[in-house]
Amino acid sequence: MPWVIAIMVALTVLAAGGAIAMANLAAQARSDLSGGVTIQIVEADPVLRDAQARRTLAALDTLDIVQARRLVPEAELEALIEPWLGGGVRSEAVPLPALIDVNLAGTADARALAELRAALGPVAPDARVDAQAQWLGPVFDAISALRWLALGLIALLAFTSAAAVWLAARNALNANRGTIEVVHLLGGTDGQIARIFQRSAVIDAGLGGAVGLVLGAVGLSVLGAQFAALESGMVAGGGLDFGDWLLLALVPVAGAAIALLTARMTVMASLGKMP
Repeated sequence: MPWVIAIMVALTVLAAGGAIAMANLAAQARSDLSGGVTIQIVEADPVLRDAQARRTLAALDTLDIVQARRLVPEAELEALIEPWLGGGVRSEAVPLPALIDVNLAGTADARALAELRAALGPVAPDARVDAQAQWLGPVFDAISALRWLALGLIALLAFTSAAAVWLAARNALNANRGTIEVVHLLGGTDGQIARIFQRSAVIDAGLGGAVGLVLGAVGLSVLGAQFAALESGMVAGGGLDFGDWLLLALVPVAGAAIALLTARMTVMASLGKMP
């Protein structure tokens, strides 16, 4: 049983660590993008596009809700589309919208977006105002689905661990049935006998849990190093802090508690059926 518990704990630590990392990633991304707004001037004529962009910047400077704004250089836009359209793409061949990055003093909610659209409508009729967090809506939905999947896996692993303890306790009871009957004849109670099995189950779960925690922590560290090598700002927000590691350290404790309760319930139920 210790090796079975070790495998279950290692998988649980990996699943729980992944769920916590994804929650941290989503929270960090939402925090970074909560006040972010992107304004696109969608106009094919470069002269009209530049004129609307200048008027947009001037209008943004008059709004109290705007904390900062930046007109993205054309060279930067060309670098963004280069992986899809290839190098040497010029705005004359492929008209690129003027892109303005805006940081609001508050959250980019519906009210703030409506105020921006109302202010820019007269000066830049081709302006499109979008909250940056909306672009990552599908990403957040996918992260949420993966978190629920991880939680489901944790519940399944907990059930499997309990089943392993139940099976081990039943086998131990059957193997020692004669001894248990003698103990009953000598005045031993069901509670005293159950405590012996509980002690054995907790020791096995503790040893297996410690090994599983180390294996799971090593696995998380390797995965964390691989993701960190991507050097992506969004992925970097999904790391585990000291509090997260302390929470993961409770997984073997939870495994030992499951083993204790399962062993007691199994033994007491079986002893109650003995004459």
